[in-house]
Amino acid sequence: MKRVLVTGASGYVGGRLIQELLVKELSIRVMVRDSRKISGQSWFSKVDVAQASAENPAELDLALKGIDTAFYLIHSINTGAHFDETEARIAQNFAEAAERQGVKQIVYLGGIANDTQISKHLQSRKQTGLSLASTSVPVMEIRAGIIIGSGSASFEMLRHLTHRLPIMTTPKWVRNRTQPIAIRDVLWYLVQAATLKEEVLGIFDIGGPEILTYEEMMQTFAKISGLRQRWIVKIPVLSPALSSLWIGLVTPVPTSIAKPLVNSLISEVVADPKRSIDAVIPKPSHGLIPLATAIELALTKISANDVATRWSDANSPTAPWAKAQSDPEWAGEKTFRDRRERLTHTPLPEVWAAIERIGGEQGWYGAGFLWYLRGLLDRMLGGVGLRRGRRDPLHLRVGDSVDFWRVEEVIPNEKLRLYAEMILPGKAWLQFELFKEGEKTRVVQEASFSPRGLGGQLYWLVVSPFHFLIFPTMLRNIINSATKNSSQRK
Repeated sequence: MKRVLVTGASGYVGGRLIQELLVKELSIRVMVRDSRKISGQSWFSKVDVAQASAENPAELDLALKGIDTAFYLIHSINTGAHFDETEARIAQNFAEAAERQGVKQIVYLGGIANDTQISKHLQSRKQTGLSLASTSVPVMEIRAGIIIGSGSASFEMLRHLTHRLPIMTTPKWVRNRTQPIAIRDVLWYLVQAATLKEEVLGIFDIGGPEILTYEEMMQTFAKISGLRQRWIVKIPVLSPALSSLWIGLVTPVPTSIAKPLVNSLISEVVADPKRSIDAVIPKPSHGLIPLATAIELALTKISANDVATRWSDANSPTAPWAKAQSDPEWAGEKTFRDRRERLTHTPLPEVWAAIERIGGEQGWYGAGFLWYLRGLLDRMLGGVGLRRGRRDPLHLRVGDSVDFWRVEEVIPNEKLRLYAEMILPGKAWLQFELFKEGEKTRVVQEASFSPRGLGGQLYWLVVSPFHFLIFPTMLRNIINSATKNSSQRK
């Protein structure tokens, strides 16, 4: 049985690829920095998990030991201004470790970069491929353009721009040609790459069956969604920086991710026929999925609350000093807490269901204007803001994003712990715990904040008065919502 390693298992493509590979009855190992991020996935118990960082050669050696084919799906698009240097370094680390461990094939999903002038983002993707190919291990580099699928950043950007702006003043890059491809077709090529009998060395472009401008993509989305044709006024003065700020304000995709995506659109992202993959991996028997069908499939998944992975599943950068959730509290720092408890006759499962619906379209159970202002401030500072939403409106799993929070722990009917990914001078959590006490349910709600230096302590003092408006209301409305739903079921 072929042994396959998938990196980026907590990301958008990686999380979906694993499920597809398991159907092929391959021996799958996944590499993640924190195994808790993927513990809620349906495939978690079916794979071997290697907890490793691409920055650590020793951990990479352990992750790659005994592997035949390694998928390189690591992306540092949102790790700061020098993401390109980070990507080149970790790709080199990975390639050298693969060579030491006798890996037979590396498969890398990159981005189409055939234009004479390409963005920093696409240049970094190109350099990553070169770094991976710097050793004796054969590298099959599969380059894709805009990926259309429920939960992808490109799809969310297209969807929200079209929905929210019936009249748009847009930069001239909306006229540039692109070749979007459905996520199902991307997964097809990657799965086939895992099952090839011989190693492959080379660069291959993959794209959907149509070449369109971004404007045509927006009009196609509008038609499928039952919206009127969008009025698009093109102006030459919107720079990529201004465009990404505008997208950051209008869509759930934060500026830090929108900027490299917009920069990529400035180039024509069209597959090169000379780099066709057809000779190595033929097209699916049903043919490649056209844009309209890809959009319909994505919208169907969203409507059915069946989104397997989202662009926001990967960690987002917060403050420059932010660390992983699992890090210990800073030595010597006081942790501030806002703890509230209530007893209710409402059955515990109903209270849990109300807690698990928090965020997204449901909102934060009151004080909506204050939450909106905090999200807006976070956006202005370059954070993710509130519009990131959530993958599923009813259920949460570890690693899910919930607006500007990340699910750190879920124990059904017992505990939900959220870690703040907003820009903060410290680290913050919001936690709910439920206890059965006779015929009653005790609900414990606690917000905690570990400040970073004097700035963090001052921040807590400034926001504390607002907590008296937010947190008592939140707890009361959670119980009220649970009680109402319980009554309606009787």
